[in-house]
Amino acid sequence: MSSRRRARPALEVSVSGRRLPAAARGLGRWLAGAAPASASGTVDLALVGDATMRRFNREFRGVDRATDVLSFPSDDPAARRRQGSPPRPLGDIAIALGVARRQAREHGHDLRTELRILALHGLLHLLGYDHEQDDGRMRRVEERLRRRAGLPTGLIARAGRTVPS
Repeated sequence: MSSRRRARPALEVSVSGRRLPAAARGLGRWLAGAAPASASGTVDLALVGDATMRRFNREFRGVDRATDVLSFPSDDPAARRRQGSPPRPLGDIAIALGVARRQAREHGHDLRTELRILALHGLLHLLGYDHEQDDGRMRRVEERLRRRAGLPTGLIARAGRTVPS
């Protein structure tokens, strides 16, 4: 018998943006470490301006305002579930920096913490969770991961208290 442990599937996260704030340093590494153990693949996370996020939200959701985070899953759901090499794309996450800054102030923590809360929420959507239709499943997973990662609150838990941007 081998005492070798099964290796955790790799999650690779790249972070981009026009001018990344210092609070975004290490965000990709952090998200890969905070992700559910089953998460495997690649994620592109973009920090965007509020005008860009408003355009995305209007185009993809029909809502004419900037929102905090949007997830764009890979077009191939089977690719998101396949294991092996090379890593399969899970999709993209966009976070509005202006909205994130305002929410950080509103909730009494720094921008780094808010970016982590939003990135974790976006990742769960890429993994197939949908808090609008899953009878609390995404909320429970988000809360467990949030506690493990030392975050003060989850996005779903505070949704009723968040002032729309």
